[in-house]
Amino acid sequence: MTDQRKSWLWELLEWLGLFAGAIIAAFAIEEFLVPCTILDGGIVGISIMLNNLIGFPLGVLTVALNVPFLLIGATRMGKRFIFKSAAAMGVFSVFLEVFAPLGNATEEYLLAVCFGGVILGIGVGLVIRFGGCLDGTETVALLLNKKFKLPVGRTVLVFNILIFVSAGFLFGFDRAMYSLLTYFVTSKVLDLVEGGLEQTKAAMIITDDAKELSEQIYRRLGRTVTIMEGEGLVSGKKVVLYCVLTRFEIHELKEIIKTLDASAFIAISDVSEIIGNHIKRSTALPKESPAAEPVPAAPPPTGKDEQNV
Repeated sequence: MTDQRKSWLWELLEWLGLFAGAIIAAFAIEEFLVPCTILDGGIVGISIMLNNLIGFPLGVLTVALNVPFLLIGATRMGKRFIFKSAAAMGVFSVFLEVFAPLGNATEEYLLAVCFGGVILGIGVGLVIRFGGCLDGTETVALLLNKKFKLPVGRTVLVFNILIFVSAGFLFGFDRAMYSLLTYFVTSKVLDLVEGGLEQTKAAMIITDDAKELSEQIYRRLGRTVTIMEGEGLVSGKKVVLYCVLTRFEIHELKEIIKTLDASAFIAISDVSEIIGNHIKRSTALPKESPAAEPVPAAPPPTGKDEQNV
């Protein structure tokens, strides 16, 4: 199989996985959560509240409320990420309306929490794994992370708690507690499918094109890169790039590397803790970009010049 055909096949599988995740998430919302007035977090949670209060179709509300967040993120998050997110949200909204007339899977609250949370986690995890997202609040959380160093997971959690408290006043605090429990079940399943909301990633890239790669990572993701010299047993002298980023940015990082140096070796690992400050990009890339500043060979840094995600 040629490289071009492999690339085309992988692209097709990515889109199929993205759409499958959106459909699975829509099924969980409409068949498990909505019948029991249990809320998801973010824009979907707000949409469920409005759907109960004014009776407007849930799919239409989800699209309408997500559009402003997509527009906000369009100039900062990368065209591919925004395009995939918009496509996933569109499929998600359509299938919310497709599943709405079907019989409810259950009206037992605990069953709805457990099975709805697990299925929703699988669906959302697939969407994120294949380069998109279903909720505009995650896009805003990423932008706040880049601008003010606010952790993505904590920002989303605070936003969702505000939604659940509001739901408590509107529908009773038992519904708010069920919603919060569903959120945690969903997050744990996300840990298995993709890596969870709070989990930071570290990428180590061995390449022959360090300057261009580091500058593109800096421009498109806003992440500084530490450059180290290395030597392979067989391949000889190499350059090693090290950067810390969020799980939402992993897919975009892979796209950058695939475009500029398809032969690069990449190792992505989980980061349990980051200590220290980070270098944050300005509005324009400086002449001497910190993304392309070589550093003597050393073990992976603990955060002296990396992002506090």
